Amino acid sequence: MSEFLLGMDMGTSSCKITLFKKNGMVVGSANREYPVYYPKQGWAEQNPEDWWIAVCKAIKELLDKTGINPNQIAGIGIDGQSWSAVAVDKSGEVLTNTPIWMDTRATDICNRLNMELGEDEIFKVAGNSVQPFYTTPKILWYQKKLPEVYKSTDKILQSNSFIAFRLTGIATQDISQGYGLHCFDIKKGNWDLHMCKKLQIPESFLPEIYASHDVIGGVTKEAAEKTGLCEGIPVVAGGLDAACGTLGAGVIHPGKTQEQGGQAGGMSICMDEYAADPRLIVSRHVVPGLWLLQGGTTGGGGVMRWLEKEFAQYERSLAGVSGKSSLVRFNELAEMINPGSDGLIFLPYMSGERSPIWDPYAKGVFFGLDYSKTKGHMIRSAMEGVAFSLKHNLDIAEAKGAMVKELLATGGSANSVLWTQIKADITGKPIAVPSSDTATTLGAAILAGVGTGLYKDFEEAVKMTVTITRRQEPDKSKYKEYRRNYGIYLELYKNLKNLMNDIGGN
Repeated sequence: MSEFLLGMDMGTSSCKITLFKKNGMVVGSANREYPVYYPKQGWAEQNPEDWWIAVCKAIKELLDKTGINPNQIAGIGIDGQSWSAVAVDKSGEVLTNTPIWMDTRATDICNRLNMELGEDEIFKVAGNSVQPFYTTPKILWYQKKLPEVYKSTDKILQSNSFIAFRLTGIATQDISQGYGLHCFDIKKGNWDLHMCKKLQIPESFLPEIYASHDVIGGVTKEAAEKTGLCEGIPVVAGGLDAACGTLGAGVIHPGKTQEQGGQAGGMSICMDEYAADPRLIVSRHVVPGLWLLQGGTTGGGGVMRWLEKEFAQYERSLAGVSGKSSLVRFNELAEMINPGSDGLIFLPYMSGERSPIWDPYAKGVFFGLDYSKTKGHMIRSAMEGVAFSLKHNLDIAEAKGAMVKELLATGGSANSVLWTQIKADITGKPIAVPSSDTATTLGAAILAGVGTGLYKDFEEAVKMTVTITRRQEPDKSKYKEYRRNYGIYLELYKNLKNLMNDIGGN
């Protein structure tokens, strides 16, 4: 019997393909990067064809490295970044680049929808406020600005469903990504055709909704030739990257919480009852019958990626001699700085900001610079700023009644013991770290395992595959300094909001 599972993660900066044994052990992995295009201020888009090319190359590399016969793969699961709007025509061709989750070009459309339809009316159905980051306004932007694309569109796909479409030829919409469209009735889990008409989103654009572990089809002959996979391997619908990362961290019971440390930052609190707040994000979990109350920042690990790209030339030059990566050296510099960064405070709003402030014009800010500050201060304050955004979202969620006792950290940021400790100290929550680099692809693979019957259920899958590698407790002695800076962090945005909007809105 085939006992290998393939998990695919369609992230913002790259795809990651991981092959797992049934027990969760990693057999091998491969990555391929692709670009994000920023053609105008507030725009952030990608070419889905870049995703597909990267997937094909990464799968071939993985199969070559591991020597595994693809006939031994029992199933394929795919997760992806949220809120894409991949427009494909009847022949399956991509019609235009898709705005991604960081894109804010449709701000005016959101304002119009809220005025004409009413924020409360939309929220009743969707459970989420209308924001330019979501899929809904991007579709309407096509209608307004790219009418030929809108006219030629057969289906709107998400990042994971686009790759599933290329693998199987079947257009789908998994239930966990439904929340990006405000004609998705989040309580019932189906399309609200009345809201579709109000939003002017044609019903024909919307694929059939599947549970995330449902097998939607098998790998086609054409896809097999391009990827090196075998024809007929079952492919499941997959889901939202944050939700799959949550599953891969073992969060399948109410009250458990995943802390996300990928390109974007945030948290996902597992619930067994629906609860929504317009300041936060609510979605269906990839595990049936469960919900995720989420918070997300545009900063996250992307902040460190930007800092490394722009300011790590010296550290990169030493990597070959020292054997230490530039990010390891950044951690060492930050570790030398006092908690609180000697008063330097960072707002991580690097592409507008999502929850809980929902401001497409918000900007990143370093506050408190003077001649005594070093590169290490900037690195540490960036880590602290991302942690403040996490605390901000947790505070809102707990005020709503959510119970958060422990965070399970995933993503590349969780590899930094320092950054994880900073998050524990600022939030006051213990943090457990599973296999952080593979939690998201593991979640996608688990979906495939449950969908194909390799696992009896999600309980068995998590018990067999998820292991905790370390735990970090909050240091109460640092609480006072961080509490002071957190207060300034909140006040900074309040005081700068109007100025940010004046600059960004022009």
